[in-house]
Amino acid sequence: MTDKNNRNKEAKAQRIVLVTGASGAGRSTAIRALEDVGYEAIDNLPMSLIERLLDGAPLDHPLVLGIDVRNRDFSVERLLELLDWLRRESGWEAELLYLDCSRDVLIRRFSETRRRHPLAPEEAPGDGILREVELLAPVRARASVLIDTSELSVHDLKEEVLRWLGNGGAEMLAVSVQSFSYKRGMARGLDLMFDARFLRNPHWDPTLRALDGRSPEVAAYVAEDARFDEFFDRVLGMVEFLLPAYGEEGKSHLSIGFGCTGGKHRSVALAEKLANALAQAGWQVSIRHRELELRAEGLPGTAQQAG
Repeated sequence: MTDKNNRNKEAKAQRIVLVTGASGAGRSTAIRALEDVGYEAIDNLPMSLIERLLDGAPLDHPLVLGIDVRNRDFSVERLLELLDWLRRESGWEAELLYLDCSRDVLIRRFSETRRRHPLAPEEAPGDGILREVELLAPVRARASVLIDTSELSVHDLKEEVLRWLGNGGAEMLAVSVQSFSYKRGMARGLDLMFDARFLRNPHWDPTLRALDGRSPEVAAYVAEDARFDEFFDRVLGMVEFLLPAYGEEGKSHLSIGFGCTGGKHRSVALAEKLANALAQAGWQVSIRHRELELRAEGLPGTAQQAG
């Protein structure tokens, strides 16, 4: 990219969000969510025309650009070059929002809609999905925010985008803390992940089994493990050390996960405790308990797991 766009150094930087990710992961939904709150949305513009678009007079609204493998003359190198150029220019506040999704869910979505994958129009969608994951790996690694949509409805995704947007532009990044069950697989999209399965398990106490890690009784039981305090203090210290560093690098969202066997007791207690500690320190924190949410929805395969 050239440096044609010499905007007024004292002018307020204009916000631009580049939305990309796996085909079928919800990119269009994310773009519409931003459009609904005042962003000017442009999707699938040929990449060779983007610089010309941005070279004009300042826009009246923040801008969201949808970019994926369907864009004419798309290339990973061109996209990363665009991102670097925008971040160098003082007139732009640029972020890259990446929509991710598990392969199995993507295959199911393509099957349900009977769409062809853009990278495998004459083959099975799974072939295109694998190619796209490999192709976009460098882009995923540069994302300001990564949202995994594997277990999100359209409504949930819109809420997640708006939650991130509400924190966007703040001086400090937003933090999400999650709990999950290793039996159902590691939570996707985590930046930091900690295994809590070495701690004493409330599942084996009949008086605690029906409760979850949000209850004081379970939290106290887990905290009685002789290794708990040192473990938690080390995790908290590391997270507090890393958060400012990630913020200085331009990251606007950090996702932290705790896993245990069933995702009901130990991981939940730790996630709650860390989220509370970070919130008290002034960080913007949201919390999600994957397995508890699934149990509340009555989905199969989520009951009677040792937590």
